[in-house]
Amino acid sequence: MGTTLLYLGDIEGGRNHLDEAMANYDPDKHRPLASRLGQDGGVAILSNRLLALWLLGYPDAALKDADGALRDAREVGQAGTYLYALTRVASFNLVCGNYEAAAAQSQELMTMAEEIDGSYWRAAGTMTQGCLLALTGRPAMAIPMIMTGMAASRTTGARLRAPWYWSCLARAHAALGELQDAWHCVDEARTAVETTGENWQEADIHRIAGDLALMAPSPDALKAEVHFEHALAVARKQHAKSWELRAATQLARMWRDQGEWRRAHAVLAPIYAWFTEGFDTTDLQAAKALLSSR
Repeated sequence: MGTTLLYLGDIEGGRNHLDEAMANYDPDKHRPLASRLGQDGGVAILSNRLLALWLLGYPDAALKDADGALRDAREVGQAGTYLYALTRVASFNLVCGNYEAAAAQSQELMTMAEEIDGSYWRAAGTMTQGCLLALTGRPAMAIPMIMTGMAASRTTGARLRAPWYWSCLARAHAALGELQDAWHCVDEARTAVETTGENWQEADIHRIAGDLALMAPSPDALKAEVHFEHALAVARKQHAKSWELRAATQLARMWRDQGEWRRAHAVLAPIYAWFTEGFDTTDLQAAKALLSSR
């Protein structure tokens, strides 16, 4: 229930269920069930709660869960459990911008998947590595890898995180100047959200759309503002503080560049001030730099 609510955008409800599940988890009783259920329950809880914590604005707590998931997965000593943890933690590190960690984890994921001939895990690893390439300046390599991974994933019946993969494709096409293709991928991401209800990333999809509007040969600031404001509205409704911070940072940057510093400060300063941890993370450092850039 916690995982389902999280991906459906009820992030606080998901976090509450995952907290309750963790409170009920007894390693002595439940770890032996991993061989029957596919993965250890405690590892699965941590591997999903970390995303909820990050979205709700607790990046340090999320990183603690990430470390705990991988540590416990190694202790369990079951391939399915460790692959589950690697997939979730690597994906989380991509979302929050910890690319070095994501690179090591996705490579380990691919190596293990090849060893056990795990088609589902191999597809997950391929998509994760493709997204890493898209987010670290290698878009030409990223696009075929993400597409290959998505096609392989569909053959397993998996659809989870499709909006995320489409958004990474959008960013790769944008980096290559292929804005029409980038907009197509944003539309696919939004369609996936509407079709499946997986809207934990809805705010950030609109933030990416706002970025695309500003990248056009004739930048459309009004269109960008509409998308950034929509991103803020969705993030606030979901209590997704990390998405709110990203959207506010982009909107504030646009307004600052237009000479509207008061509006820029007014939208960014309150959400930045809300945070009590994670000040060494990329997002908070970017927001701080922007607030100090007048």
